[in-house]
Amino acid sequence: MNIEERLLKGDKRACARLITMLENDDRKAIDIIKKLYNHTGNAYVIGITGPPGSGKSTLTDRLTKELRKKGKKVGIIAIDPTSPFTGGAILGDRIRMNDLSLDKDVFIRSMGTRGSLGGMSKSTWGAIKVLDICGADYIFVETVGVGQSEVDIVKTADTVLMVMVPNLGDDIQAIKAGIMEIADIFAINKSDLDGADKTQLEIEMNLDLNDKKDYRPPVVQVSASNNKGMDKLVDKLLEHKKYLEETDELIDRRKRNTKLEIIKLVEEELMNLILNKALEENLLDNLSKEIILKRLDPYSAKDKVLELIK
Repeated sequence: MNIEERLLKGDKRACARLITMLENDDRKAIDIIKKLYNHTGNAYVIGITGPPGSGKSTLTDRLTKELRKKGKKVGIIAIDPTSPFTGGAILGDRIRMNDLSLDKDVFIRSMGTRGSLGGMSKSTWGAIKVLDICGADYIFVETVGVGQSEVDIVKTADTVLMVMVPNLGDDIQAIKAGIMEIADIFAINKSDLDGADKTQLEIEMNLDLNDKKDYRPPVVQVSASNNKGMDKLVDKLLEHKKYLEETDELIDRRKRNTKLEIIKLVEEELMNLILNKALEENLLDNLSKEIILKRLDPYSAKDKVLELIK
């Protein structure tokens, strides 16, 4: 049985192998996804983001267990910081979800960011398609937790779940202009700590300033470590899914995300093409020297680099 047939049967080993091929920029992986692309589009993607230490991994673990009670097949992509030595994921969030790894209908993969900004790995889009082909009903993408720049998840997920914790104080003000605006649902984790009500009030006040949507993101207090409020949070996720489907916004979101993905793929291909040619001709070193000697400016140097693809 070849890898395509194994993927369609939900083989976890085949799934893991193809994601590894994607991370290593193996063109064969792209060819396989092209061939099986008509089997995508069935999975619902939920992005889980928030400040470091907010308990995203434990929350993902609990949410997965709630969905498994409903008989759903779940894929989890946990984006971790990258080792500067091996390029692999450092934290290995699978440790926090160890018991889930024994479930045949749950697939967990840690992926390093490998230098990508925005809290995600550049292979995430491909990994989502692989899990979709393998028959996942829901796919959780847990971002690395990098603060205000962590907004790429909105370009990928159908629903974005923002995980907050009590007593962030001024951090609320610091991040509201960035990742606060991308959330469809807010979960205040560790709500058994003092300050949970105050944090909820601050978020609600922030939401009051947003008059651009007819949908108001709900704010749910939970405690993932104590398994408190998880059923309610799952209900809110499913309610948002229903809202998107009934208003056709799900189609609009996926169309927007697909457009952004195409642009991203073209950018990467052009960048590789230009840089490979520039390195072959030692162009970058020569141009840099000319700029330092004030014989050339950076803008004219840019034009010379772009001439490589004309």
